[in-house]
Amino acid sequence: QVQLVESGGGLVQAGGSLRLSCAASGRTSSSYAMGWFRQAPGKEREFVAYITRSGGTTYYLESVKGRFTISRDNAQSTVDLRMNSLKPEDTAVYYCAARTLYSGSHYSRNEYAYWGQGTQVTVSS
Repeated sequence: QVQLVESGGGLVQAGGSLRLSCAASGRTSSSYAMGWFRQAPGKEREFVAYITRSGGTTYYLESVKGRFTISRDNAQSTVDLRMNSLKPEDTAVYYCAARTLYSGSHYSRNEYAYWGQGTQVTVSS
């Protein structure tokens, strides 16, 4: 098992930046590919970014490409999401998750068994 704790959320103006961090404990996080998801009020949780166990491959939601960067430090058991040029539509609770299944796509929530508690990101216009 692995426990995930997100941090770094907050209130920022449009065009600003935030860096979210996900700290893992328990079974080493390097055993898992990791994803970031977000959930806005009244909407379903959606995929944002993904990074493989080695960190060599990443994927992004189309609307965040070029603005968000996912990275990981396996020695520190952390996964970060650097968010630049933030927009009001990026407002959501952001969750990190550890992928435990490989039966579908990396953007499917069903592939991830371990989730953090979430951190709120609010972007004001």
